[in-house]
Amino acid sequence: MDMEGFGELLQQAEQLAAETEAVSELPHVERNLQEIQQAGERLRSRTLTLSYTCSSVGLDIFHISQRLESLSATTTFEPLEPVKDTDIQGFLKNERDNALLSAIEESRRRTFLLAEEYHRESMLVQWEQVKQRVLHTLLGAGEDALDFTQDLEPSLVSDVGTPGRSAMDSVEVAYGRQIYVFNEKLVSRQVQPSLGDLCASAAQGLDDKNVLDMWQMVKQMTDVLLVPARDTLKSRLSADTQMAFVRRALQFLENSYKNYTMVTVCGNLQQALLGGVPGTFQLVHSFLNIKLPTPPPGMQDGEVEGHPVWALIYYCMRCGDLAAAMQVVCRAQHQLGEFKHWFQEYMNSPDHRLAPATENKLRLHYRRALRNSADPYKRAVYCLIGKCDITDNHGEVADKTEDYLWLKLNQVCFEEDGSSSPQDRLTLPQLQKQLLEDYGESHFSASQQPFLYFQVLFLTAQFEAAVAFLFRIERLRSHAVHVALVLYELGLLLKSSGQSAQLLSQEPGDPPMMRRLNFTRLLMLYTRKFESTDTREALQYFYFLRNEKDSQGENMFMRCVSELVIESREFDMLLGRLEKDGSRKPGVIDKFAGDTRAIISKVASEAENKGLFEEAVKLYELAKNPDKVLELMNRLLSPVIAQVSAPQSNKERLKNMALAIAERYRTQAVTAEKAVDSTFYLLLDLMTFFDEYHAGRIDRAYDIMERLKLVPLSQDSVEERVAAFRNFSDEVRHNLSEVLLATMNILFTQYKRLKGAAAGTPGRPQRSVEDRDSNRGKPAAEQHNLGEGGVRRKYDQMSEHPCNRTSPALAPAAVAQPGPSADHLCWDDSVPHGRRHQRAACANGSTDELTPQCQPNLMADFLVVDSFCPCPLPFGCFFFCTTLILYFSFFE
Repeated sequence: MDMEGFGELLQQAEQLAAETEAVSELPHVERNLQEIQQAGERLRSRTLTLSYTCSSVGLDIFHISQRLESLSATTTFEPLEPVKDTDIQGFLKNERDNALLSAIEESRRRTFLLAEEYHRESMLVQWEQVKQRVLHTLLGAGEDALDFTQDLEPSLVSDVGTPGRSAMDSVEVAYGRQIYVFNEKLVSRQVQPSLGDLCASAAQGLDDKNVLDMWQMVKQMTDVLLVPARDTLKSRLSADTQMAFVRRALQFLENSYKNYTMVTVCGNLQQALLGGVPGTFQLVHSFLNIKLPTPPPGMQDGEVEGHPVWALIYYCMRCGDLAAAMQVVCRAQHQLGEFKHWFQEYMNSPDHRLAPATENKLRLHYRRALRNSADPYKRAVYCLIGKCDITDNHGEVADKTEDYLWLKLNQVCFEEDGSSSPQDRLTLPQLQKQLLEDYGESHFSASQQPFLYFQVLFLTAQFEAAVAFLFRIERLRSHAVHVALVLYELGLLLKSSGQSAQLLSQEPGDPPMMRRLNFTRLLMLYTRKFESTDTREALQYFYFLRNEKDSQGENMFMRCVSELVIESREFDMLLGRLEKDGSRKPGVIDKFAGDTRAIISKVASEAENKGLFEEAVKLYELAKNPDKVLELMNRLLSPVIAQVSAPQSNKERLKNMALAIAERYRTQAVTAEKAVDSTFYLLLDLMTFFDEYHAGRIDRAYDIMERLKLVPLSQDSVEERVAAFRNFSDEVRHNLSEVLLATMNILFTQYKRLKGAAAGTPGRPQRSVEDRDSNRGKPAAEQHNLGEGGVRRKYDQMSEHPCNRTSPALAPAAVAQPGPSADHLCWDDSVPHGRRHQRAACANGSTDELTPQCQPNLMADFLVVDSFCPCPLPFGCFFFCTTLILYFSFFE
């Protein structure tokens, strides 16, 4: 039986061993029973050694383990279990505890939810700001925003020059002068000049023909009479305005081509054979002598003076002289059939459009007989007059972009004609879409010929797209900005409704080919380069935003000026300076705004929000806002009043600033809100108190504290001081610990001097008990001499004491500050994290840290002070209790 039991046990052990080997994660035991016993003994001996070691240093391992076992694992806020129904007291107590715990848990839950909500909102705001900065950095718009085929342009950041030197190049300076002239005329209520003429005059000094041609085109295209409408979009969409744009574009192209033919003829006089009656016909005849020295094959309907008829008609029309073309038609009328009547009707029409019946007849004749004609000039003339076959680009005749654009603009129709087929009707939006979207920048080689592509867009009334394209090219950015300024001043610019939109955008509800330009962003991006070095020039450009509003309804001029002032820190130059007599010296902003106080207040508010409190104080004082001046000064003074003054320190700078404000307000009788005003002067008084205290003049510091009545110095004034302390502002209450500690140091120092004087020294008689008793009932003012080493209150010198003035702080202390002394319980040490070393004078006279061994002796010394002090109460116990009372009232 036993053998069977052992066999079964052996079988189970072998099975367990096999299962253990199958699990690779478990360690294998390599020791036998004897080795395991020896290892256990070694561990036990180490534990005993550790226990003896801990006991030798005062740690009771057994006691600590018992305390750990006695700790309850129940959480603090675990709901309590209900008690029996018969236990009324327990039930009520349990319900009360459950209600408190539930309220605490609910408050905790709401607090965490609120903190998460605030954090999420803060992150969204920060992300929106970062997104706006990224959008402002990327200057492109739409799909063609970043053209990686172009050469890399310098970034805006790299353009910022050395501080103190202008970051504007010669082109920007030339334009900036004209902007200054324009604004000067505007703010002085003189006759407003033409901004386009001023910019064109600036371009004349640049010695760049492309720029001159560009401004000539801008001036001609913007010289239109706008149709009265509610906004720019309605005016731009009107048929009359669009027809005016097309007529202006055709005039510009025709004048340019006429100048081109004249230059060509003058450059080849020998081949041109210019002569005869001066006029367009002779000019075109001479030009064809150069362009078509021999008539090409396929020309129809004969010749006039050696040149094809239709070539002469076409080039006369290309130069914009229909009368010269009519002269050619008359000389070849026998070969042209009905064309003379059609052309005469076309020429006499105000909008150069045939009557519908005549137009249909001409189109029918074109489709039947001329569509496949070998004479390209004849086909082109018929398409111009009849506005037909818009799919034919006439590449044999219109071999340049300007010629193609002129031909297409002549074919644009504005009247609704249901009888016209789609291939015979071209609208302006269709032409705009074809040039901007179908062809695009790559078709016109815009990166190599930026002025050509700008001309194509501008002549088709796509002003916003033209400006946005030119602005993306760094060297041409200044031209684009000033073209936009001209359009803006003339009321021709379509602006984005939101300031966060892209530079070029399309808003819902607008027609398909209407783009909008973010004018505000355009100016801000342009001025970013030089606003830190040329703030006056940047301000001139920001003045154009005086009528613009952001999404919150804030004036963009004020907003940009605020950011400009804060970034450049040119407060005095831009906003003016406060003179010693309180008057304000005007700044640059005065000539741009009638109400400068609103702008200065806006800048002050922005400075305050960014934490620039000292700058905000000066700005609020410029804006005549004493309440905000003193409120911010209180916030600045509160953390530093207890610090030790040192030259060039924050406290010294703020102290001088506060004293200057106080002196100015006293001289000018300026008053602020009562609570803010009283807090300001109380902080100045406390600063004087701490200056006297740190300088070692404890008697004068005590006199200041006694006059301020901030801390109770007698038993009768405890309730009064505690009640009054609750009415003080946080700026004063936060300095309570420093005030109490300094006052205790002063009392302790006085006590030591009194104790030393009472004990007597060689040559110094000891005061008798009767003398001390006779002083108990006397006022402090009568105890002016308590011995050579006693407290001497110099009331006879109070006329010179700062406490005797309007504010004790108005009397600056000019006494060198001594080092730390053993007479002080505390001294300001420069230690990290703003911590203070508390050092006490113990009974043995040392200045070690305030240890538990030293505290009883120190308190005993405080309690003995009554034997030597003339006060009616032991100062140590009394002041300790008063400290507790004030602290509890502070936290309430």
